Amino acid sequence: MLISYNWLKWYIPDAPEVDKLMDIFNYHLCEVESLEKKSDGDAVFDLKILPNRAHDLLSHQGVARELASLLDIKFVDPTPKYKIPQSKPTNLKIEIQTPKCRRHVGRIVRNIKVGSSPDWVVKHLESVGQRSINNIVDATNIVTFDCGQPAHAFDMDKVKGLKLIIRQAQNGERITPLGSTEKVLDETMMIIADGEGNPLDVAGIKGGKNAELTELTTNIILESDNFDPVSIRKTAQALNIVTDAKKRFENDLSPELGPYGMLELSALIVEMCPGAIFEDIVDVYPNKQEERKLSFSAEKISKILGLKVSDKEIEDILKRYNFKYKESDGKFEIIVPPMRLDLAVEEDMAEEIGRILGYDKVLPTIPKIKFKPKQNETYTKILWARNKLLNDGYSEVMTYTFCDKGEIEVQKSASDKKFLRTNLTDGLKESIKLNKINLPLLGLKEVKIFEIGTVWNPKEEMHVAFNEGEKVKEKNLYEFRK
Repeated sequence: MLISYNWLKWYIPDAPEVDKLMDIFNYHLCEVESLEKKSDGDAVFDLKILPNRAHDLLSHQGVARELASLLDIKFVDPTPKYKIPQSKPTNLKIEIQTPKCRRHVGRIVRNIKVGSSPDWVVKHLESVGQRSINNIVDATNIVTFDCGQPAHAFDMDKVKGLKLIIRQAQNGERITPLGSTEKVLDETMMIIADGEGNPLDVAGIKGGKNAELTELTTNIILESDNFDPVSIRKTAQALNIVTDAKKRFENDLSPELGPYGMLELSALIVEMCPGAIFEDIVDVYPNKQEERKLSFSAEKISKILGLKVSDKEIEDILKRYNFKYKESDGKFEIIVPPMRLDLAVEEDMAEEIGRILGYDKVLPTIPKIKFKPKQNETYTKILWARNKLLNDGYSEVMTYTFCDKGEIEVQKSASDKKFLRTNLTDGLKESIKLNKINLPLLGLKEVKIFEIGTVWNPKEEMHVAFNEGEKVKEKNLYEFRK
């Protein structure tokens, strides 16, 4: 994940210098895979965001909020600056026909003009390796990289029936994604179609050419959705499509982020198209994300970390991270923020607190373990027999467990050897013959080999077999006294 330092400073003006910030990332948040310092004073971090935090840290706002809480510095919330004109009633219809779509937030915007983007938008996108396309598409990309909510825009006049239907594709249905070749879909894949059933979008992955924006586009439908992560991952893999939207959806996003993404996208369009006319937002949210609570104690956290953590330290962390909580005698109950999908059990909270305090504070003390070793008699006997024979100049061999005759037959076999061996002697004799042929090559004057293994006659037993010249001796492991 590429993060621009100047972009971060929009939200945390008191951010440390670049080199200091690199250490904070590495020691408290994630690995910095690379750092590129730019001539214009910007710097770009390539952060290795692991899947357990991908749902809230694959964005500049997500990383900025985390740093603000971690360092106890101010986070500048951009929401009050978003000025959206009063919206008008809408005729847009949204119909969700599959449970794999968890939320769909859409709105119509009229009287826009597709053109080039302001310089600041172009520079922001270029700083994270993206090229500018046009002001509307750039706005959707800014939202994706800024708050982490993928967004998309359709040409409204190409959407039949002024309706969006989110459904499973039909077997053999076809769509041509933007910048790609035609794809054949199946019923496991999810699409967004118009009122006449025409596929417009591979849901959560890539928009199609049917409703592509052009310079002639004047009316658009914006969408800010949420989808099942497993469905997105499987579909993208099957169609061989990799996008920034897919990367975020497959790691699971909170459906609660959808309205904010629409708010930010609308604000950007207002800035780039001052004459735009907005219609009411249509928000279809069949099953709301439930509020989650998590209980833990300071005593248990300390035990897990191997570090004494006080009630005050925990309260300080909870306040900095804006957790709503209750505390009584060292026992805490928090309301887990919707975006923090990684916090589910007490051990997750221990990891969170340890990460913030710094794992360098955990002393490398070897724990004292009192135990009485229980000796495995068979294993001990095998070691003794093996060492004895090796010291006497023998070499160990391993022969086949299966043979062409015996008392116990296996149900299925890949060869003609369908029986479990009843002795080690037969296999050892064959090995002696082969080794005698190769004595000159091995530089030896005689063959001295042994094997320790299981036989079935019919009871399972552990045997030892070794040769004395041409003669092979075989004994039960527990009777071996050579």
